[in-house]
Amino acid sequence: MRKIFTCIVAFFVIAVSVLKAQTAIPGADRLDVYLPLIKGKKVGIFANQTSIVGKTHLVDTLRKLGVKISVIFGPEHGFRGTADAGEKVANYVDKETGIQVVSLYGSKRYPSAEDLKDVDVMIFDLQDVGCRFYTYINSMQDFLETALIHHKPLLLLDRPNPNGFYVDGPVLDLKYKSGVGKQPIPIVYGLTMGEYAMMLLGEKWLSKEANEVNAYNITTKPTTDTPFHFMVIKCKDYTHNTKYELPVKPSPNLPNIQSIYLYPSTCFFEGTVLSEGRGTTKPFQVFGHPSYPKTLYSFTPNPNEGAKSSKLYGQQCYGWDLSGPVDDVLAKTGTQIQLKWLIEAYKLFPDKNNFFLLPKSGKMEESFFNKLAGNNDLWQQIKAGKSEAEIRKSWEPKLSEYKLIRKKYLLYDDFAPINRKLNPIR
Repeated sequence: MRKIFTCIVAFFVIAVSVLKAQTAIPGADRLDVYLPLIKGKKVGIFANQTSIVGKTHLVDTLRKLGVKISVIFGPEHGFRGTADAGEKVANYVDKETGIQVVSLYGSKRYPSAEDLKDVDVMIFDLQDVGCRFYTYINSMQDFLETALIHHKPLLLLDRPNPNGFYVDGPVLDLKYKSGVGKQPIPIVYGLTMGEYAMMLLGEKWLSKEANEVNAYNITTKPTTDTPFHFMVIKCKDYTHNTKYELPVKPSPNLPNIQSIYLYPSTCFFEGTVLSEGRGTTKPFQVFGHPSYPKTLYSFTPNPNEGAKSSKLYGQQCYGWDLSGPVDDVLAKTGTQIQLKWLIEAYKLFPDKNNFFLLPKSGKMEESFFNKLAGNNDLWQQIKAGKSEAEIRKSWEPKLSEYKLIRKKYLLYDDFAPINRKLNPIR
């Protein structure tokens, strides 16, 4: 009996230790590290509903600790995270705090000198999902450039990347640079926001004016005595093997980890006539169209908060349902982008000439699908009946070249062995 009890206790200890090993602490939670750097200073903070410390918003946490917040900046979906994808958001005064909110997803993308006149330190804290076409990395780049150009110190509070355990997809051809893709990176780039910022700086991918600024003391080891332009407050107990489930949905149409895991593969349907599930309870987990066989899974998208307008609202669609328990969805996606659903959907679509959405110009080269893919090749490969293996082969050698660049900027242990000598900041 004693042996059984000992085994049970031992098993419990092992189980707890495993759970603790999988628990990542975001940079925002590490107040003891960065609070001394902003004490007595006026702060301008770029945040949204994901910017939390425990269960409390970062803005509220800092205010309770006596930090003076002069202005809040908001990204796509707004500071409170309720606006539609792509919806322009105006400036306003936040009702809960009385602080001015300046939208950087409306009439402008960069804070102005006027916005920063009462700011000593800038803070960036948004939860990313690790996909090139998710706009928060572009917002971070704009904010970083602004900080350098205006010589304002910037603290980036890093957060785990829920899709940070692999790298995959076509590398963006800069001819297709857009608001959903600015840099020559693959769709799934396998970096946290902090690591991605280090890449922008190290590869000199910022604006000419920002690149010319000496971003001195770029570091992850802050001190109160040394001045800095840019600093990453790292996550604790995080590696690129960590499977991190977000405590708050990052945007209205990524409500859970299932949608986040599927997003790199199913977001392609935004560039087609199919519904990608907006207006349902399972966005990016279901997709379909009224013209598919009625024997397939059926759903009807309708307007809801965060998806007030989209394709095929009020129409019964037939198609695919990839939803399920987290482990089942993760098994479907694995560690690569899945093209099989896009290929299958195209093959089964009765009106193939109208599968991809055309812009007003009528030129497929200018289509939103190309902006998502980052090239003018993928849609042609799909139409030509290329296999998934053939398409994936075409992503080389650019994808392998990117992986080598990526390794130089890792702040956390990788999902595969890395050459530590390549890392310039460890």
